Amino acid sequence: MTDKKEKILNAALELFAQDGFKATSTNKVARKAGVSEGLIFRHFESKDGLLQAIIQEGEKRAKVLFADIVLEHDPKLVIEKTLNILFNMMADETAANFWKLQHKIKWETEQYGEHKVEPLIMALTNAFEKLGVENPQMEAKLFTLLMDGLATQFYLVKEFDAHGIVSYIKSKYRF
Repeated sequence: MTDKKEKILNAALELFAQDGFKATSTNKVARKAGVSEGLIFRHFESKDGLLQAIIQEGEKRAKVLFADIVLEHDPKLVIEKTLNILFNMMADETAANFWKLQHKIKWETEQYGEHKVEPLIMALTNAFEKLGVENPQMEAKLFTLLMDGLATQFYLVKEFDAHGIVSYIKSKYRF
């Protein structure tokens, strides 16, 4: 990826996360990135193309986040590592902005992209099955909904106690 293309993506990411996709013009992205608006269209064809590039990057990053979980055999570690995804999303401002945008996109564009979490649901289903949970697939779906809610709280509640709630969930699942 060229330096300018990366600058465009980073500027769009920051502005889309801050102001929303619909409220951010390509002109504003170009100014933030220090490039011409025409360069955005040359690299991404349209504002929607720019958004799709960010969504595709989200899918790549989700695969990286889930890889360690999907390869884990210990069911308790699968659940614990899933809970720790929240902290990976909060690792630094750039990561937090990136994942915040991924959450905002689903509301703004009314696209959930459930295919992204399928590997995680499969790993959790397997883990809950090994732990003898009555309905492992529903428990896995419930757990991913819980994670989605935790991420939403992180982005919307200024003083959200992520560590406290994750500790509580771990105790609930007896880790």
